Amino acid sequence: MIRVNDTITIEDWELTESFTRAQGPGGQNVNKVSTAVELRFEAERSPNLTAPVKTRLKRLAGRRWTTEGALIIFVQDTRSQARNRELAETRLREIILKALETPKRRIKTRPTLGSQRRRIASKKQRGEVKNLRGKVKDDD
Repeated sequence: MIRVNDTITIEDWELTESFTRAQGPGGQNVNKVSTAVELRFEAERSPNLTAPVKTRLKRLAGRRWTTEGALIIFVQDTRSQARNRELAETRLREIILKALETPKRRIKTRPTLGSQRRRIASKKQRGEVKNLRGKVKDDD
């Protein structure tokens, strides 16, 4: 069981762990021991997460979200299987906490009159500079 915060806990039936051989450092150990951890969280079926949290979690997960509605976290950072396991649980906890934050609604504002005038003045000046780059006409 993973405790995310005071109200949300992830039960064991929602999690599936599998271990594979990791790439990277480890010497001969990397060829013998399965240290990489793949943590699968059945987010879509989780009763502890609300629908808006699930949609934000899906957006945050990106490619880690499966078509069945599961979130897959793959960790192979260290040589220790136990440490990789802890890292996977920590990353799962962090992404869920990030999904719990409701984004602030953007309030539409109009540009001020002064900023509009400055924008137009700079556009006119830029146009004049480009006009001066043209061919020179003889007045004679």
